[in-house]
Amino acid sequence: MKPFVTPSTMLAMRVRVSPCSDLLPGSSSGRVTVTRPSDEDQHKALHGLTRTLTANMVEGVTKGFSKNLELIGVGYKAEVRPYGLQLALGYSHPIEYRAPQGIKLTAPVPTQIVVEGANKEVVGQVAAEIRSLRPPEPYKGKGVKYAGEQIRRKAGKAGGK
Repeated sequence: MKPFVTPSTMLAMRVRVSPCSDLLPGSSSGRVTVTRPSDEDQHKALHGLTRTLTANMVEGVTKGFSKNLELIGVGYKAEVRPYGLQLALGYSHPIEYRAPQGIKLTAPVPTQIVVEGANKEVVGQVAAEIRSLRPPEPYKGKGVKYAGEQIRRKAGKAGGK
């Protein structure tokens, strides 16, 4: 397989391998178009995939992607370090999260984390990894959650007899 698009700006330079060598994006008059050679099911499926991957690459290098996370709980906080983040999530030790290349981690306030980057897939993966360090629990809602995520709450014990 060969690389089909390499958009680059000051934000990033990206190269992606085409899922199908028959579907290669072409450029005409400043627009990127993806055409399929036939109406076979395989070409139809890969046509949409290729179009979306190309659109995400272009959007990633022009605007970038971001995910916001919130830390809910007493003493839960995030601090930016040169290697990534240091998280206090209620464990007996601080957790060091090392950011992969091309990802920028910021904490505008100690209870919020912003994950930014040019690759949508990697931004989502990093946000999911940070969330998995202490997922929100259903009784008190403590943990790391996405901004705007609704945590399904459960009732506690019914009380003593």
